[in-house]
Amino acid sequence: MAVKRSRSLEDTKRAVFLDRSRPLLCPSILASDLADLACSVKRLGSNFDMVHCDVMDGHYVPNLTFGPPIIAALSKHVDQPLDVHLMVTNPDDLLAEYVKAGATSLVVHVEVLDHAQRTLARIRELGCFAGISLNPATPLESIRWLLPDLDMVLLMSVNPGFSGQSFVPQVMDKIRELRHMINESDYSIRLQVDGGINRDNAADIVRAGADMIVAGSAIFGQDSPADAAAELGRIIRGAKARL
Repeated sequence: MAVKRSRSLEDTKRAVFLDRSRPLLCPSILASDLADLACSVKRLGSNFDMVHCDVMDGHYVPNLTFGPPIIAALSKHVDQPLDVHLMVTNPDDLLAEYVKAGATSLVVHVEVLDHAQRTLARIRELGCFAGISLNPATPLESIRWLLPDLDMVLLMSVNPGFSGQSFVPQVMDKIRELRHMINESDYSIRLQVDGGINRDNAADIVRAGADMIVAGSAIFGQDSPADAAAELGRIIRGAKARL
């Protein structure tokens, strides 16, 4: 049974994800002022599309971040949809909690799943967009037979766990290959990239095939996060328009 939430607000948030004409900028709150998450997001104004929330359990990745109460508190203070990335060893046990907390999309790692199709079906059943994430060294073949079950794929362009890392360059070819795989499948799947993205490489990443860009330090680590988000948004929209 799907978790009950405000239908009109949820429809508005879902519409952001479903507008495939627009590449989405998803600031990662992992790089924000963790003592004041809501204000950090609000200071960005309207210069972004979704809030990316990296949930880390201290087991799957060497860091510990946001539990459901923190996500629930944040969701009450921001209007944008929450893109929740579960970097945990037991995602199946946590899905309903994060949906109840306010997630619009839920992303789980293929590396930890025993029955990926079952997990993705449960995410959709709960009313969220279903996504799967791959670490830089995880082959795309691991998700080929999951494409009918997916609304998005997240390619990590750093090894997950910490903000501020550099983009792993070989992931660029992986983005191109995945975009080709998605296009050939004829399924409507968004391609998100997360890790080391900034004003210098964002356009190339979009041209390679990404249509969801996660950025942390490149936004929240700047003197004016709002201006940085606005600039990144212009860059990715411009790159998309020229495809």
